[in-house]
Amino acid sequence: MLFLAFMFSCTILIGSFPSITSACSCAQPPSVEDELERSKAVFSGKVINIREKRSLNGYTSKSVLFEVNNTWKGVKQSQIIITTGQGGGDCGFDFIEDEEYLVYAYESTMYGEETLITIICDRTTELGSAQEDLEILGEGQPPIEKIDLTDKHEGNHLYIWGTVILATAIVLILIIKRRKKTME
Repeated sequence: MLFLAFMFSCTILIGSFPSITSACSCAQPPSVEDELERSKAVFSGKVINIREKRSLNGYTSKSVLFEVNNTWKGVKQSQIIITTGQGGGDCGFDFIEDEEYLVYAYESTMYGEETLITIICDRTTELGSAQEDLEILGEGQPPIEKIDLTDKHEGNHLYIWGTVILATAIVLILIIKRRKKTME
């Protein structure tokens, strides 16, 4: 009887704490025309780099750097960074480096700060599977401004390593000072 009372108490206790969860549920994908109208950016391009980023609220997302081949809306530059989730319930699209995609992106704060994002509920797809979309979209335009966002995309790693080195140096200085005090 004591065991049952314990189990009941544990169940009530565990169930009473809120937890952060995320789930993604998609309805029928919008038509090409609707997605084009809703999107801020529509382009085709090759993924050249993917990195994880953590927002201030603790969510982890992916920052995806594309080399733009053609654009239909909102993209004039030769490279663009799109944010998506990790997958597994947060609606993130599973991009693969060196693969080409047709991307529909819109501005959102879904993964932290406001950025261009795409999710699995959008019409974003591998370029080889986008024939229907490409027929409706027509011939895209090449980007008109050549830029290189590689440094910007990878630059956060420098801040992280710099912070780690600075923190290590401070800890070492404090340890050395403490040892000197104990020796005196």
